[in-house]
Amino acid sequence: MKYVLSVSIGSSKRDHKVEMEILGEKFVIERRGTDGDIKKAIEIVKEMDGKVSAFGMGGIDLYLCAGNRRYVIRDAVPIARAAKISPIVDGSGLKNTLERKVINYLINENRIDFKNKKVLLVSGMDRFGMAESLEKAGCDLVLGDLIFALGIPIPLHSLKSLDILAKLVAPLVCKLPFKMLYPTGEKQERVDTRYRRFYDEADIIAGDFHFIRRYMPEEMSGKIIITNTVTVDDVRLLSERGVKMLITTTPELGGRSFGTNVMEGVLVSLSDKPYKSLAPKDYEELLEKIGFNPRIEILY
Repeated sequence: MKYVLSVSIGSSKRDHKVEMEILGEKFVIERRGTDGDIKKAIEIVKEMDGKVSAFGMGGIDLYLCAGNRRYVIRDAVPIARAAKISPIVDGSGLKNTLERKVINYLINENRIDFKNKKVLLVSGMDRFGMAESLEKAGCDLVLGDLIFALGIPIPLHSLKSLDILAKLVAPLVCKLPFKMLYPTGEKQERVDTRYRRFYDEADIIAGDFHFIRRYMPEEMSGKIIITNTVTVDDVRLLSERGVKMLITTTPELGGRSFGTNVMEGVLVSLSDKPYKSLAPKDYEELLEKIGFNPRIEILY
């Protein structure tokens, strides 16, 4: 039996565990939160190293991407280095493959026509593959990297502007304590509506769910959400606020959608190749074999 463990610095209230079969292999898939405690995450990785098929690193990315550059987040490095035997992944491999495929799937299946739709992507550097696909789809793209990560209410409207911003600030920003950039631990349960106008103006809100939830206003009537890592309670919340459609880039497993780090851990466990040698085409081939499709729910 294969065991994929996501060690997240997010809230432990979102912990979940399922058993299932994928491509004939039995899996235990588990998510453990440390409520913002990076030291505890490191301890869990060290304790379970060699006992799991793969780790997912949740609630924090190892890299942010813009253009052809990757920027290393300093606080994530000790977590990644704690695994000496079992592979550890942060979901970036899937963000650049699965999330591109999802946007194309929605277009090809006539589920969403992105042309002239206003799309708020809460962080383009966190979801660069999705950002590229959305821009190519012809939407009116708003990138919220300055707004939601740095608290500067200035929207970006192109990947070119994001690339320029990244070159200027990413090397410094990535050295900041991660909790300054992203809601961790109990902050994931709080709501801040300072930037609700960007939600109000958007037809579609996309990206990391913790960012989306953190700044989500009470009224979301008719909106479409494209995200992942949602629980049953999250779906209920979106429905209560009037969200029209929920799309998760990862499938529903045992009542919730896990993060891309978890699903990348599943793919790494299934692959015959060393995980550091896996290329986008390898992920795409495995996704085709498994038959992963986005979860699409009409909520209102």
